[in-house]
Amino acid sequence: MPFKPSAQTPLVYEEITVPNSAQKIKLVSITGGTFLMGNNASSKTNEKPAKTVSISDFWMGVYEVTHDQFNVFFRDATTSQGSKVDAVTRPTAQYIDLSWNMGKDGGFPVNSMSVDAAMMFCRWLYKNTGLFYRLPTEAEWEYACRAGSKTNYFFGNDPAQLGQYAWFKLNSKSKYQKVGLKKPNAWGLHDMLGNVAEWTLDQYDPEYFKKIGDNAKDPTILPTSRYPRSIRGGSYLDDASALRGSNRQFSDVNWNKRDPQIPKSRWWLTDGAFAGFRIVRPISQPTAEEAEKFYKLYLGK
Repeated sequence: MPFKPSAQTPLVYEEITVPNSAQKIKLVSITGGTFLMGNNASSKTNEKPAKTVSISDFWMGVYEVTHDQFNVFFRDATTSQGSKVDAVTRPTAQYIDLSWNMGKDGGFPVNSMSVDAAMMFCRWLYKNTGLFYRLPTEAEWEYACRAGSKTNYFFGNDPAQLGQYAWFKLNSKSKYQKVGLKKPNAWGLHDMLGNVAEWTLDQYDPEYFKKIGDNAKDPTILPTSRYPRSIRGGSYLDDASALRGSNRQFSDVNWNKRDPQIPKSRWWLTDGAFAGFRIVRPISQPTAEEAEKFYKLYLGK
């Protein structure tokens, strides 16, 4: 069954320093367990048949990665001769400001980024800290979002309460907001619903639950192409139904249709201002060889 923290089992937090900066990323320990993933009552076929899934222990970012944190990586990768970012994973500049004047400094979530850019940040953290970071799998994300609940939202089924926990279409004024201003779920995670939608590791597959089978352990659908990829949680532009914990969204080539560059940027999404991410660190760390193989699989390097 899912782990449920109590007064006797308080949440465990940790802060890591973003290399070469004063920026901190706060993580919370997520104790693994089994849960029913998906939603048999949903009208969407890609959420069923719901399956019992087992998840291993991991650490997860309490907040979505911010511009302040991501820009440490961006500056290092573009200006430092000693950067550990190689030519393939070296970022390109945005040809226009893709924050669209919604906010950068002071705790706003980084946005308009591709799943590759999010993974490159994780790889940079690994190269500079020796600890392996990545995006969550779809299963890890839903497990963490639900926080032991079985309802449409981690706080219950009433969307009228959503404004206490999430920035979405009705309260965001069409802008993302600083992270951590809304109430967290039972596992101390803020903005799992709304604000910016969050990339996962998985290739999106409408028949995910058929593919993973019964009683899957730490399932994931390995990527085979850039589109479509799975993204979760809904965003500041979405209505309440899109913020349900089981709702599955996916990327589309049109998220970068206005990019005038040839080829179009691997990093930035001109029409995906709502796309961001948070990081995880598995308790069971891979070997150096396994880590490099993993990043090569996901980044082609």
